[in-house]
Amino acid sequence: MPNDRIVALERQIGELMAELHALQKENPTTPVPNYTFDTTSGRTTLLDLFGDRDQLLAIHNMGQGCRYCTLWADGFNGLLPHLESALAVALLSKDPPETQRHFANARGWRFQLASHGGGDYIREQSVMEGDDNFPGAVVYLRDGDTILRKNSCVFGPGDIYCSMWTLLGLAGLGEGDWTPQFSYWRRPDHLDDGGRNVLD
Repeated sequence: MPNDRIVALERQIGELMAELHALQKENPTTPVPNYTFDTTSGRTTLLDLFGDRDQLLAIHNMGQGCRYCTLWADGFNGLLPHLESALAVALLSKDPPETQRHFANARGWRFQLASHGGGDYIREQSVMEGDDNFPGAVVYLRDGDTILRKNSCVFGPGDIYCSMWTLLGLAGLGEGDWTPQFSYWRRPDHLDDGGRNVLD
């Protein structure tokens, strides 16, 4: 039998999410510069990342050294075809383009990638004021050659942007009970192939 208090809270959260989305829709925009980035194909700009779209979701990823950012990106990667049916998507980090590509390939990520290298873009467009490498996302709009910042959000354990926390919550687990890893493979006690040159 469902717990009435849980059902009531779920309904309340749904109503609050609807209110949040209404506020985000009406949030005013702010013009921003056409920043430049590095990619494995050379230099690109913020306008270029829009492609033929008028909206861009820029995912701020801390880079390959962050297990939490990797968890968020793994989840968004599964949604990518759905997201790209509505807007352009780019994953931005400080890592050099070659590092980004190597890590993305290892994880099966299909994102458009660009490196800000810790430069002006992330200092001026951070999702957390005063922190130039904080995870989150920014939505930009394009009006001709003008770029407008519309909304932003911060990523962190327990947030509304990673379904892992909600699903763990169903099991009574929270951010203090679980930490994401890059890999969950465990070496068996015995390897039938002899076990030589295994990387743990």
